[in-house]
Amino acid sequence: MFQSLDELLKILNPQIVGSLKRAIELGKWPNGVALSAQQKSLCTEAVAYWEQTHTAPADRVGYVPPKATPCADKHDHEPVTWVDS
Repeated sequence: MFQSLDELLKILNPQIVGSLKRAIELGKWPNGVALSAQQKSLCTEAVAYWEQTHTAPADRVGYVPPKATPCADKHDHEPVTWVDS
């Protein structure tokens, strides 16, 4: 289908990105043909690139919102108790 990432990036729009996400999720193209490992990697890179340049961080695949407080501060006041087994 596409021989390089640059070739794929030139034609991307929201509908194509949605189709690529679906293909990655299912592991196959809409016609039922399985994605090769290289195609899956290429599609994943294309989706990530498109989202980086066209969407807000909170709308991107894999976005994890920052925590209000760091994890280390959460249990500083609780003593550690050792239990013999």
